[in-house]
Amino acid sequence: MSATAETKAVETKKVTIIQAINEAISEAMAADPKVIVLGEDVADREGGGVVGVTRGLSTKYGDDRVRSTPITEQAIMGAAIGAAIGGYKVVAEIMLMNFTTVAMDMIVNHAAKLRFMSGGQTGVPIVIRMMTGAGISSGGQHSDFLEAWFAHTPGLKVVLPSNPEDAKGLMLSAIADPDPVMFVECTRAYFTPTEMPVHVAPIPLGKAKITQQGTDVTIISYSEIFLRATAAAAELAKDGISVELIDLRTISPWDRETVIASVKKTGRAVIAHEAVKQFGVGAEIAATLQDELFGQLKAPIKRLGAPFTSVPFSGVLEQAFIVSVADIVAAARATLA
Repeated sequence: MSATAETKAVETKKVTIIQAINEAISEAMAADPKVIVLGEDVADREGGGVVGVTRGLSTKYGDDRVRSTPITEQAIMGAAIGAAIGGYKVVAEIMLMNFTTVAMDMIVNHAAKLRFMSGGQTGVPIVIRMMTGAGISSGGQHSDFLEAWFAHTPGLKVVLPSNPEDAKGLMLSAIADPDPVMFVECTRAYFTPTEMPVHVAPIPLGKAKITQQGTDVTIISYSEIFLRATAAAAELAKDGISVELIDLRTISPWDRETVIASVKKTGRAVIAHEAVKQFGVGAEIAATLQDELFGQLKAPIKRLGAPFTSVPFSGVLEQAFIVSVADIVAAARATLA
């Protein structure tokens, strides 16, 4: 390989997660006429989604393939499941994660179980998109991270990207997957432009990403809290603390091998997520690490999550509710005390 080839920079552009997901859906629709989009206000005549994720798609691919629905989550999921069984690949928008509660029977008892109940003969290739997250004063009924509910359900994959490149690559894989995928987008992370390659390949579901190598402590996170973990690692580095950073990206299935290998190396772990701490994803990871690395850990595993309460409306209280950079820094320091 020539020196020129070795040093050739990857062409990048600055985009938001909104734009990255839009690109992924558009590319999938262009490649396969069986890819369709359903949801409230997803067509351009209603604005292309509440924050514009599907903007331009109905104009490009037609109203038959990008269908705005009535405000009825059960109908959206019922139509999506029926279309998927009929041979379509469906991107269904539920708009807000809390609203999946209205369609839990369709998601958990139908979409998730059909492959099992048909003896593997019938898949349900749907991507269920939703946004959520505290910090924008949307109140308790619009802001919950409920990923542990779905990760606890056999038959569902659960994806939570933290940046545009991952959002695009994971969405491409989610659309191609033969089974239902819950695709969770954090509202706070939507609008910040970030560099990503012009050409993004599909990212395998269930594969975590080590974004920074370290030797003292492993910090494990996902979605927007991973960005805070990255900032915490930079703060810790000022004091000579070497952090290994893992972005899970997918929590069901989660990348056990990568996480276990990292914590085996550092001997310490901090797990941080936005969902309430009790009974969360962090508890599952901590229990697994304890099982696999008992006797090799140098300190108790630290878990960070929201307090066991509904998301407050007050902006001041919301900021106290969300795991902060300072919280992650303090937890990491505690493992080294």
